[in-house]
Amino acid sequence: MSLIIKNASALLGKNLDYVEKSLLEISKDGTIKKAHPAKFGRMENHKVSNFIDAEGYLILPGFINAHTHIGDSIGKDMAANRGLDAVHPVTGVKRKILEKSNPQHLCAMMRSAALTMMKNGITTFADFREGGTDGVTLLRNAIKDLPINCLILGRVEHYLDLQQIERQDGNQRRIKEKKLPDKIMKLAASLLEICHGLGISGANENTDSSLMQYNKLVSRISKLNCSKGNTKNLLLGIHAAESKNTVDFSLLRTGYSEVERIVKNLRPNFVVHMTQATDKDISLIANKNIGIIICPRSNGVLGCGIPRISRMMKSGCKIAIGTDNIMTNSPDIFREMDYIWKVSRSSGINLDAKSVLKMATINAAEILGLNSGCIKVGRSADFIFLDKTSFDLYPIHNPYAAIVHRANQTSIKGVMISGKFIDDSYL
Repeated sequence: MSLIIKNASALLGKNLDYVEKSLLEISKDGTIKKAHPAKFGRMENHKVSNFIDAEGYLILPGFINAHTHIGDSIGKDMAANRGLDAVHPVTGVKRKILEKSNPQHLCAMMRSAALTMMKNGITTFADFREGGTDGVTLLRNAIKDLPINCLILGRVEHYLDLQQIERQDGNQRRIKEKKLPDKIMKLAASLLEICHGLGISGANENTDSSLMQYNKLVSRISKLNCSKGNTKNLLLGIHAAESKNTVDFSLLRTGYSEVERIVKNLRPNFVVHMTQATDKDISLIANKNIGIIICPRSNGVLGCGIPRISRMMKSGCKIAIGTDNIMTNSPDIFREMDYIWKVSRSSGINLDAKSVLKMATINAAEILGLNSGCIKVGRSADFIFLDKTSFDLYPIHNPYAAIVHRANQTSIKGVMISGKFIDDSYL
């Protein structure tokens, strides 16, 4: 039996158009069957008895947290003052914490992080999961009975040393063509059987050849899956241009920026951070239609700067939002949007609140290939119900501004995932 939700204000379609009163119909399978402004004066004749009168609520798409590392939830703020080196995949404090932690404790902390995200209106998150197949299994166990959607991008713990370089023609430098061993490629292939793609640390931990190997592996297995009737392509993501140090290291060791090497050799679906990206880097990403996922609050904590959102938008880049490592940052999209909007405007960038909200919804869905992110027929019914009369919001004169810099967890009165309300015990 379908569910009818009537009389709520809502943000409809890919443009998040605000309507004062809407009518939504949710099919039994959890997809949106109807979504349009209500016809005032009469109620459409529906052969259903399951109605919700949502007068006084504002319904918006569920948030998509496009980049997380929830595996380090156990180490909250343990390296808050150490900068980006704290999360280095080989030498960082994070790795030491994960290696010394009991897997059961890690699992419990990841579960807590997922619960926190649901309470904050996050209906889907994409996680870069370290630890190979064991790491993926740990995350799956942590969220196995939770309704939240999760894209798991796995990683093999194998990193190449870019100190191994050779000179060529004077000042020109290039990385030795060192490839990943067959054993590592087999591990990566086994990962792709149980997750949604690969989340690679960065270009500075890879040679050009190893980046190309990852690209070919993901492409090959995606084609194989397609031949078996699974049309869902595997995702390929990587960190890029996060700090001045990582940018300088790449130029010193290879003669090219991280982004140049990534675009040429890896060709991912998206890159993460781009905090220190140059105009050339941004243009390369835009020209190849590669998504950008920004994590400004995490970059702020780690002292990496602020991403050049205005330049990215002017270049035609599609931008989404992630909250990054829970060790350094809370998984709260409300706070992320608020930070992005205010820091951008204080820097002289005339960024509007609707554009920021799109980063947390429709943009993220398009970059990650999700059937959610907006309230539109055929999409998954992933919704947030905000109380328009809550003290923080009332009266609402600009719904986009209200959501971006006034709404918070206490404004949420309900969260729906795939057409079903999350049990009150979660919220």
